[in-house]
Amino acid sequence: QVQLVESGGGLAQAGGSLRLSCAASGRTFSNYIMAWFRQAPGKERELVAHVTSGGTTYYADSVKGRFAFSRDNAKNTVYLQMNSLKPEDTAVYYCAARTRFSDPYNYWGQGTQVTVSS
Repeated sequence: QVQLVESGGGLAQAGGSLRLSCAASGRTFSNYIMAWFRQAPGKERELVAHVTSGGTTYYADSVKGRFAFSRDNAKNTVYLQMNSLKPEDTAVYYCAARTRFSDPYNYWGQGTQVTVSS
């Protein structure tokens, strides 16, 4: 079992920055594919970025060049550095984990609210 706890959300102005953290329990954290999703009001949950166990990252086009996803396996923590924030980045952000690309994301955090004002 893996438990995920997000932190770092809040209010930012457009053009500003926030850093989200996701702390994971479990001794095999380094083996997991970790991801950030977000869900804005009235919209479907969407994948923002993921990082593999080897550190390879993927970003949605909407955040590419602005967000950076990193992992610290020694601390069982992943981070999402969000720069040049836009009002359309406003959403609840969720941390998720899975063991293989063929598996669904079966571990989820509780979510953290990010609000960007114009």
